[in-house]
Amino acid sequence: MTSADPNAAPAPDPRSSVPPGTAEFIRRIRERVGTVVVGQDVVVERTLVALFTGGHLLLQGVPGLAKTLLVSVLAKTIDLDFRRIQFTVDLLPSDIVGSEILDQRTNEFRTHRGPIFTNLLLADEINRAAPKVQSALLEAMQERKVTIGNDTYTLPAPFLVIATQNPVEQSGTFELPEAQLDRFMLCHRLQYPSKAEEKEVLRRNAALGIRREDKGAIARTEFDVLEKEPVGSVEDLVQAMEAVQLVHVSETFTDHVVEVVDRTRNHPDLELGCSPRAGIALIKGARARALIHGRNFVIPEDLFALAEDVILHRMRLNYEALADGRTGPEVLREILEPFGAASRNGRAPARVS
Repeated sequence: MTSADPNAAPAPDPRSSVPPGTAEFIRRIRERVGTVVVGQDVVVERTLVALFTGGHLLLQGVPGLAKTLLVSVLAKTIDLDFRRIQFTVDLLPSDIVGSEILDQRTNEFRTHRGPIFTNLLLADEINRAAPKVQSALLEAMQERKVTIGNDTYTLPAPFLVIATQNPVEQSGTFELPEAQLDRFMLCHRLQYPSKAEEKEVLRRNAALGIRREDKGAIARTEFDVLEKEPVGSVEDLVQAMEAVQLVHVSETFTDHVVEVVDRTRNHPDLELGCSPRAGIALIKGARARALIHGRNFVIPEDLFALAEDVILHRMRLNYEALADGRTGPEVLREILEPFGAASRNGRAPARVS
């Protein structure tokens, strides 16, 4: 038996605490967002998960649930460059990535960069644009690069796409193809606020008042009360991303993720299961969620809490299941049931260490 090298670095303790600076950074973000957005704690968490892991987020919900406001305040909170694109049926790919324009003074083409050259891109009502426009995002979302003419340009870092779509209105919309859905790390379905939260929204809105402009005045909105001073820098964000990489993931937890993904491919009610991207997203998301909750190790609750947002948009029911009235959440509950998940956010009895 050989003795241990006294000069060797000690093995990292998987149960060590989150770095104090990162924990304070997360607290300040949630506190600042809470001054403008009422409720929506889960949406804020999912957005931070995507931001800390370099993933992309699809928000599905009816208009008026503060999706745009949330993204705006998040961008200002971390001092990120923010752009918004309103997707419409007549939108062109060049409206997103940019194009080459002939400069008549020099008789040469110059590159005009589109709004995709930003840190945080809000693709509002993405399913209203034609498929060729939706596909313009594919290269950017996967490779963080875009091609304009014959040249390829690297997008700023960090780069995050947050897209929204309205699940109610179907007229004039185009269903997102599986290839693009798979590139969204998370797809979160927003819920209406509770009565208490909605009452607070009304109270805050009534207190906004008006703003004088020139000789007239206009009603103030929530966007007028956004704090301009950020509570964190891009360097703070980078440190949080580095801290995510240090979160401990056990072999048992990884085995459970592999088994969950495999069960989607073999379930009799599904014609389309999850690709390996789902497993990657579950591991990344679980590590980020653990960090947000002050842990340096993942637990089964992280898997169960993120399963719906990671898996549902990646699987498709077959015709027989649809004819029988089956739903995606029902099938997902069956898939997670052997692992101790009583519900979509169920808690497992013990930690996977």
